[in-house]
Amino acid sequence: MSPARYGRYRGGPDPLAPPVDLAAALEAMSDDILEGYSPEQALREYLRRGDASTRGLDRLAGRVQQRRRDLLSRHRLGGTLDEARTLLDRAILAERGQLARDVDMDETDRAFRQMQIDDLPSSTAAAVSELADYDWASTEARQAYEQIKDLLGREMLDARFAGMKQALEGATDADRQAVTGMLSDLNDLLDKHARGEDTPEDFARFMAEHGDAFPEGPETIDELIDTLAQRAAAAQRMLRSMTAEQRRELMELSAQAFGSPELMAQLDRMDAALQGLRPGEDWSGAESFEGDQGLGLGDGTGVLQDLAELDRLAEQLSQSYAGSSLSDLDVESLARQLGDEAAVDARTLAEIERAMRDSGYLRRGADGDLRLSPRAMRRLGSSLLRDASARLADRSGARDTRLAGAAGEQTGASRPWQFGDTEPWDVTRTITNAITRTASTGGDPGHGLRLRVEDVEVHETEARTRAAVALLVDTSFSMASEGRWVPMKRTALALHHLIATRFRGDDLQLISFGRYARRMDVEELTALPAEYEQGTNLHHALLLAGRFFRSHPSMQLVLLVVTDGEPTAHLLPGGEPWFTYPPAPETLAATVAELDRVARLGTRTTFFRLGDDPGLERFLAAMARRVDGAVVAPDPEDLGSAVVGEYLRRRPGATTGGYDAA
Repeated sequence: MSPARYGRYRGGPDPLAPPVDLAAALEAMSDDILEGYSPEQALREYLRRGDASTRGLDRLAGRVQQRRRDLLSRHRLGGTLDEARTLLDRAILAERGQLARDVDMDETDRAFRQMQIDDLPSSTAAAVSELADYDWASTEARQAYEQIKDLLGREMLDARFAGMKQALEGATDADRQAVTGMLSDLNDLLDKHARGEDTPEDFARFMAEHGDAFPEGPETIDELIDTLAQRAAAAQRMLRSMTAEQRRELMELSAQAFGSPELMAQLDRMDAALQGLRPGEDWSGAESFEGDQGLGLGDGTGVLQDLAELDRLAEQLSQSYAGSSLSDLDVESLARQLGDEAAVDARTLAEIERAMRDSGYLRRGADGDLRLSPRAMRRLGSSLLRDASARLADRSGARDTRLAGAAGEQTGASRPWQFGDTEPWDVTRTITNAITRTASTGGDPGHGLRLRVEDVEVHETEARTRAAVALLVDTSFSMASEGRWVPMKRTALALHHLIATRFRGDDLQLISFGRYARRMDVEELTALPAEYEQGTNLHHALLLAGRFFRSHPSMQLVLLVVTDGEPTAHLLPGGEPWFTYPPAPETLAATVAELDRVARLGTRTTFFRLGDDPGLERFLAAMARRVDGAVVAPDPEDLGSAVVGEYLRRRPGATTGGYDAA
């Protein structure tokens, strides 16, 4: 038996490939969404960029453009003229040799023939035309000359019917007559279709008689017309891409095709019919070829078809037209032009687009726009919380970052046992883990189980103490212009997810403050775009936080403030904001007075200072001392872990230990 060999599957999409990872796609979109892009825009940007395993639309479009440039730089038109000239030179050389060798020829006849040969015009087309009635003395010369007419006929047909040049090589007069008959029948069918008088039976009869000329296998007359029109339009663009001299030479030579002008008449009739039936094809374009590899009419038409196909792919990949979708992508054309791997990438992107819309991560709002669903918000919050927890662990060494209390009500979830845990075992999960481990190592669980430490899971609990948490986030324009907008939103999402999933008895209020302050839910904050808004109205934000705290009198109160600037606005008695820069004493006084009122409620306060503004540093330090609070100055990328850590430290009943503020 021959040894088996294995390699990468190349028959299209990998049938064993895992389904697309929508969670990874959502995470990749998250920064764009938090920047203020709509989910629709963020999805488009993700599809353009792709990821580590899948090339995005921009890279595929770049490869399309590179292939287009390669085709133009590699080729030049005029290959048929070059081939005709070569055959003509061969015929003339053979004729001169025969005239020199034939000692029995009449000298007058020899001189006349020599004069005809010597006086041929330099134009290939004109020389071929003058030699149409020449009585060749050399059999080899006559055969070379006849090959010119045969070549032209095959090239003219190949320009309209792919593969005709090879199919008619060495064709007999009967074969050529059959082609002429096919063209006549085709033109009659096209004329009948243009008048609306054709029937399916007419098409069936035509294909039964001439189907061998159409390897594409069209099943309807419209498919046949589409195929013919695309090729014919490419042939017209190829002629327009030639120089005026090349075009004139070719048109004059074409009269010699197969030695019969009837062929060109039938082809002209077909082109006119197709142009009328498919006016939307590009019949008038042209390309600039710059290479040195000559193309004949048939090959040149094929290259022009490739260029047209590449242009269509470029438009599809741009997704810039109304109603565009990746389902529009012609994956077969992409595979033909760029290979199977590009087609797999395109299918993957189309599957991600479809799955993101159908999975429940995105939903249509009342205005028709796509929005993140609650499921997507949970998934995104979970990812951001996981990232914040990892950063928190990195900053504080081998610190316990489990985000549930050590005692209290069970959350309904379980987690692996860790040294020092006092929670009750989750027996079902523990036994299941032991069975799974035993079976995976070849053992038989039916013969008994041996528990290991890694099998043990305990019931997760949350602390019974409940907290009311107000997270105040600065949304003034400096937050966006200084690169703090996305970290601020990531922080709010992470904290929201932590409270919603692990401390469900707590209540979180998100409050944004620019010139005004306002209460927001997490979906509103996620979608909030950066706007040029002057003012940092911490006074108004503290006022709203105080109202929130007073509505939760039985809870422990936690105030978290994220800002990158001193207060520059406060509310007047009439409710209007008053802005001034630098900060006015009245603004600072109003802000401090509102903070005092919040502190008297028993609030535990932490300020998160972003940036290195000395004035802000002094102001927040004074505020923290005033209310026995703390100031944390994290890097923007560490903001999430800093806020989560402070929440866990400030929250009564948390068991995660202290947190060292920078």
